Amino acid sequence: MSIQYVEEPLADSYGVADSFPKDFGYGEEEADIEDSPAPSDSKPRILLMGLRRSGKSSIQKVVFHKMSPNETLFLESTNKIYKDDISSSSFVNFQIWDFPGQVDFFDPTFDYEMIFRGTGALIFVIDAQDDYVEALGRLHLTVSRAYRVNPEINFEVFIHKVDGLSDDHKIETQRDINQRANDDLADASLERLHLSFYLTSIYDHSIFEAFSKVVQKLIPQLPTLENLLNIFISNSVIEKAFLFDVVSKIYIATDSSPVDMQSYELCCDMIDVVIDVSCIYGLKEDGSGSAYDKESMAIIKLNNTTVLYLKEVTKFLALVCILREESFERKGLIDYNFHCFRKAIHEVFEVGMTTSRTPPTPTGTPCLMKGVALNGTPRSTV
Repeated sequence: MSIQYVEEPLADSYGVADSFPKDFGYGEEEADIEDSPAPSDSKPRILLMGLRRSGKSSIQKVVFHKMSPNETLFLESTNKIYKDDISSSSFVNFQIWDFPGQVDFFDPTFDYEMIFRGTGALIFVIDAQDDYVEALGRLHLTVSRAYRVNPEINFEVFIHKVDGLSDDHKIETQRDINQRANDDLADASLERLHLSFYLTSIYDHSIFEAFSKVVQKLIPQLPTLENLLNIFISNSVIEKAFLFDVVSKIYIATDSSPVDMQSYELCCDMIDVVIDVSCIYGLKEDGSGSAYDKESMAIIKLNNTTVLYLKEVTKFLALVCILREESFERKGLIDYNFHCFRKAIHEVFEVGMTTSRTPPTPTGTPCLMKGVALNGTPRSTV
């Protein structure tokens, strides 16, 4: 495997802003819990709930704070609601609220209505290596109470710590939890409440992929982003493309082709390599500068004729592409199409600021040049 890391000035199409608007059309940023009695003015929040020692805090630290999975073994149990606002360092402009496992919904001091009204997604974590009967009871109580307050919440169930289970045991555990949870909802006449289930572990990339799916549901511009990626890869002879949040390695969008876990892991590893190398060699002699900026790009050529190509989109976002070595011979075409793609991405979010939460569309179709297949046949536009 050979690695080329290059920092070079980009073309004039990079004259746009360095990052997207922070509010994404969601409204003003929110103050602390006790200072914000009006949830209607708050930005989307993601709640992490579950029994004690189920792995909630470990998930948060690994995904958003780059903590090593082994270090999470020394984390203390959460004994109060912990709010983590990661918008200052990441594209993902949401608040993560980590709840202690002993939260009592019937405690009069617990204002669950205020919390659930301002929630975009509720993630309930179940320890797959433990007896999950009690966890299922708490899951039902939690989601039913939240659904009655805010039916628009996305309910996500992380069947966690599956790294210690065999493949057959994983499938059986997921099937059992899925069946029991939905049976409980049916008994309570809550069939319209939809639960999404994910097998996760902090020791592999499954937790990042699961969080990617959760965050994507909270981005109103997602259909437009996916369409732009489809147009880009179709005209550039690219096999797969991800739009990554660099800090968390969550992909906020990808093209319509299925996501292969191995490809996703390769792209995550590439981001780590780029940042690590740039921290060593990309900063100025006095240590100033940024490890990731608008001049960052990288190429990794694997020994199976596959090329990984990373390009900076904003100071928070990176486009990581997977393509064949023969296709990369037309790098000029890919770079031109990328400039059009990047400009369209900025237009999407500029429109989003003026349409009050209405999913936007680009102001114009990007003028991407068509690539040609290896046999010389022009590729059609999506």
